[in-house]
Amino acid sequence: MMKTARILPLLALSLLTACLVPTGPVEVTRFNRATEGVSYGNGSFIVEVAGESASDRALSASPYLAAVAREMQRVGYRNQAGKSDVVAEIRFSATMIRPDRRSPVSVGVGGSTGTYGSGVGLGLGINLGGGSATQLQTTLAVRIIRRSDQLVIWEGTAVQAAKVGSPAAQPGIAASKLAEALFKDFPGVSGETIRVP
Repeated sequence: MMKTARILPLLALSLLTACLVPTGPVEVTRFNRATEGVSYGNGSFIVEVAGESASDRALSASPYLAAVAREMQRVGYRNQAGKSDVVAEIRFSATMIRPDRRSPVSVGVGGSTGTYGSGVGLGLGINLGGGSATQLQTTLAVRIIRRSDQLVIWEGTAVQAAKVGSPAAQPGIAASKLAEALFKDFPGVSGETIRVP
């Protein structure tokens, strides 16, 4: 009985720390049309994977689709199947960065946003530090398109690096962290790059 009494607090502590997955900072850049009178956080939405290979990536996209849908609802949009007021188009990629090589080796698929706002896309840099471990750089890009006139009313890109094999490099955890950072203080300051811990 005494042994069990000593083990229970340690077990509870280990379960608590398992829930807290340390993740690296996320670098986020967003653009919006708030100064043009576009309002945000109202109306219905759907989330779709952008690009020609969207149908081929349904399974790998699911954590990103769920994370963006969760954030869209959190900022005020309502989820609706079928015809909606806005479409949140997502692109995502994962790139392995090896410390012994100068250029990254791509292990994922993705694309870039940049329909307006020159020079912004997936090329945002993250200082990976001087460690010797291989890093996985994960990127999530979202464009919110108003269906009535196909106008891109908001777009943003979030990038995070994590040690390969770490919990933070897992798609579900990375997708949640990237989406939360991307929609922090939505719609954000247009053209500003922020770093979310």
